[in-house]
Amino acid sequence: MASRRPQFNQQVLIDTTPLPDSIPEVKEIGATSAPLLSASFFIGARCRDYNDDYMQCKTEANGRGELECLKEGRRVTRCAASVYVFPLFRLFGGPSNWPFYLSSGAAGVGEREWNAEANYGDVLVLRYRLKDINTHCLAEFRRHWMCLENGNQQLWQCRPEEWKLNKCVYDNLKLEKVVPDQPKNSVPVHLRPRQILADFPILGARPFDPTKAEAKETSS
Repeated sequence: MASRRPQFNQQVLIDTTPLPDSIPEVKEIGATSAPLLSASFFIGARCRDYNDDYMQCKTEANGRGELECLKEGRRVTRCAASVYVFPLFRLFGGPSNWPFYLSSGAAGVGEREWNAEANYGDVLVLRYRLKDINTHCLAEFRRHWMCLENGNQQLWQCRPEEWKLNKCVYDNLKLEKVVPDQPKNSVPVHLRPRQILADFPILGARPFDPTKAEAKETSS
């Protein structure tokens, strides 16, 4: 056995070394998981080409993709930001392990602020810089990701909110939610009116199917 006693570091290590001047700075999305999950299919729909370029670059870089594919990575980040712009959080009295994002000044043009009660009773204040989804579908987007936040991020618990968001995004941005690798001869899981794993039956809501909406518009 080794004679050296084990040592454990409980500190968070942060590398403060700045990137070289040759690497342009790009703002990170900085979002938590529920809003990103809500917007993820639309980010994928718009940014697929950039994502594919980045993954191809990493595959061909033979283990040096983090260094040699920074340009492609910045394109992915900028494209994702064009669909969804990160929320800035200010949490009062919440648990210490919550992420902390605080805006650095007064709310700018196009920012909104609203309050919501978290499960543990603390007040959560969010500010969104409106862009694309936030510009055209803020209310639907907010309802969906808050449902995911309160529903353990189980998509099948929030289908009615998802259908309204999908319709709004398709009508305004022409972005469609497509789940990869769905069987061709079956209804996609997110378009099924009966979600067998949901805690409660879906009443008074119908799935939004872009193909049926287009056919209806064409016939009329």
